[in-house]
Amino acid sequence: MTTDPSPETLAMHYIPVRKDWLDRHHEAIIDPDLPIVDPHHHLWDRAGNRYLLDDILADTNSGHNIVATVFVQCRAFHRAGGNVAMQPIGETEFATGVAAMAESGSYGKTRICEGIVSHADMTLGADVERVLDAHIAAAGGRFRGIRHIVTWTDDPLLMNPNYAPPQHQLNDENFREGIRQLGRQGLTFDAWLYHTQIDELTAAARACPDTNIVLDHVGGPLGAASYASKHQEVFPGWVASIKRLAQCPNVHVKLGGLGMRINGFGHENEDTPPTSEMLAATWKPYFDVCIEAFGASRCMFESNFPVDKGSYSYQVYWNACKRYAAAMSDAEKAHLFSGTAGRFYKLSNVN
Repeated sequence: MTTDPSPETLAMHYIPVRKDWLDRHHEAIIDPDLPIVDPHHHLWDRAGNRYLLDDILADTNSGHNIVATVFVQCRAFHRAGGNVAMQPIGETEFATGVAAMAESGSYGKTRICEGIVSHADMTLGADVERVLDAHIAAAGGRFRGIRHIVTWTDDPLLMNPNYAPPQHQLNDENFREGIRQLGRQGLTFDAWLYHTQIDELTAAARACPDTNIVLDHVGGPLGAASYASKHQEVFPGWVASIKRLAQCPNVHVKLGGLGMRINGFGHENEDTPPTSEMLAATWKPYFDVCIEAFGASRCMFESNFPVDKGSYSYQVYWNACKRYAAAMSDAEKAHLFSGTAGRFYKLSNVN
């Protein structure tokens, strides 16, 4: 892990949330009764960057019908000492406490952190079982899986300073054995990587057929730094990789996470935030490919908040998804907005 990242590198991955800028655009909520599961958000308390229960509630209570959420690994509140492999258990303990607060009903109907995805070192191979057991014990029935970030590129600006995975980590047999152990324990693997690594995930998914895997953020199509202004160049290769990955029946995909600076769409640089119409049009080519390849029953919309909050509000994000899906059948919408996430993460009372 980089201990002293440059401001330029940090800014590439974490756009500051500017409330005054977000307040320049508001929209009426489209189809406010549609049930939504948000299967990908974070909670943290970092220097100048706080997003905890009150912050996510301000977003989930802003008009859309968010019935449940899934907390996803982000190095939040790891244990400060003890065995290094066990330090991520602190994140599960933290998220479980938040879930208990939400489940009390004191903060509204949304079941925040109904599912919990934390970290364990997959390179431990089968020995990761003891770490997974500790997560399960800490989670009060809410632990659902692991995210071990493998984002790698030869462009140092695009390497997240908080993570320094080696190249080709998904090809490592110990790593794959760790993924297999997840399947043995009925747990899932969240894969966060860049578009140049999707084929490596395909090979890993084929080698671990009994583990359910979800590709985060449509596979991280890059459009910044050395990939700036190369969307048209990147897109065909991304499409081919997505189609190959979709042939693995144990893989799902999350539709979202395109508000980061690394994607290069530049909404954060405009004088006013993007409208939902603008976002739906920008994302349509990517969402179309994923849904055609995987089918709606293996796709789920995700907010990726607060990371994407630097580029648009929670209200506008879900409006954009609803505009995109407007012509779809009720069954397809049910999959995309709640059903796929509910099934994948085994959330109670969500079909």
